Amino acid sequence: MTRLIVAAGGGGDAVAAAMLDAALYGADDQAVILTYAWDRLLVDPVPGPRGPADFTGLEPLTPSVWSVPAEACPIAPAGSTLPRLAAELPHTFALIDPRHGVDGVTRQLEELIALLEPSSIDLLDVGGDILARGDEPTLKSPLADALTLAACCQVNAPVRLLVAGPGLDGELPLDEVRSLLGPLVHTFTAEDAEPVGSVLEWHPSEATGMLAATARGIRGICEVRDAGLPIPLTDAGPTVHEVDLDDALNRNELARAILSTTTLDEVEAHSREVCGYSEIDYERNKAAWLKHQPAVKLDPETVLSELDAFEGEARSRGVTHTTFRHLTEVLNLSGMQRDDLRQMLINRRPERFAAPLWRIA
Repeated sequence: MTRLIVAAGGGGDAVAAAMLDAALYGADDQAVILTYAWDRLLVDPVPGPRGPADFTGLEPLTPSVWSVPAEACPIAPAGSTLPRLAAELPHTFALIDPRHGVDGVTRQLEELIALLEPSSIDLLDVGGDILARGDEPTLKSPLADALTLAACCQVNAPVRLLVAGPGLDGELPLDEVRSLLGPLVHTFTAEDAEPVGSVLEWHPSEATGMLAATARGIRGICEVRDAGLPIPLTDAGPTVHEVDLDDALNRNELARAILSTTTLDEVEAHSREVCGYSEIDYERNKAAWLKHQPAVKLDPETVLSELDAFEGEARSRGVTHTTFRHLTEVLNLSGMQRDDLRQMLINRRPERFAAPLWRIA
């Protein structure tokens, strides 16, 4: 019996999908997880999502769907977390290729459903930005979610939309997301977070990291992203809710606008029109800026001094936790130095590690 879980936004949604699979369907279940290869510039310096041509070692599943095994490798300078996920988790990770717009993603879904004949299909979004209209001032990354939502609404098979960790992605305020949620499906526990515990030691997803942290009972305010967004860690954090798929589509203006698109360029154009921007443009601009930034040496004493200064300011804002991704940005280090920074800080101040977050003293 095969299950299919679509990771709506890629990245950390794929990790959350593995957590969901074990929690809902049992530790022995090994769902196929359909996901983007779209990691932040911290991991992949090339803006936008990766397609099959950006990898070596992919394995064909259908004419337009490829799986990403542990042996696959992104072609430099591109990067991807998917091969390492495939090495550490028992699931099959299938690649969403958005180059042909919603038309292409719908075709990939239909082929995969015909191949697998899955007993269930879940579309999973961490945070709830898949429920955005498109004009919210806090919305930053609507494109991937809108694509998968639009495609799932067009396949001839029942798809259940699930939102985990409402508000944890910092895209929509918790109260706004909460008002849109349907029935409670599950509340993650510390035991549910264990299967992905080792993955979250290296995976840069902040939203899924906070999902696991709240499942482990961590509460407070977590500061994330380069902009330092404050995210409340509350009892709503570890919950999973069902949302009516058609209601989500009717609310999501971008998803409706791109229903007939056949290229990613078209999707981007609609995003600029509906939302006022394309997140891939943001990545392009940031990548160009990062290219000219001088390398900063990871000197422990300098890092600890700058960390103390940051923590003092963070405490004054009521912040109790942060992510290692945010610390990497705050300390002006490169994404390549994130793991070294993490290990150094845990070695120096182990009492402050609230896995997978960093506790502000």
